[in-house]
Amino acid sequence: MTAAVVATYNDVTTVKNVEDDLRSTGIPMEEIRVDKDHFKVRVTIPDVTKAEVVEILKRHRPVEVH
Repeated sequence: MTAAVVATYNDVTTVKNVEDDLRSTGIPMEEIRVDKDHFKVRVTIPDVTKAEVVEILKRHRPVEVH
């Protein structure tokens, strides 16, 4: 089963850093969606890796994660 996690940040620079961090951990590019206009990152991942992805997203101090 898969899960989608969305995190919202304060600026586009943080969004780019999050994207780079996710890619460097091996998350496939096609599973990462970036909305630079609204400072959001959406990651679609298997349930077994959800905790790891949420931890990466929270490292960058999101406004919200859902």
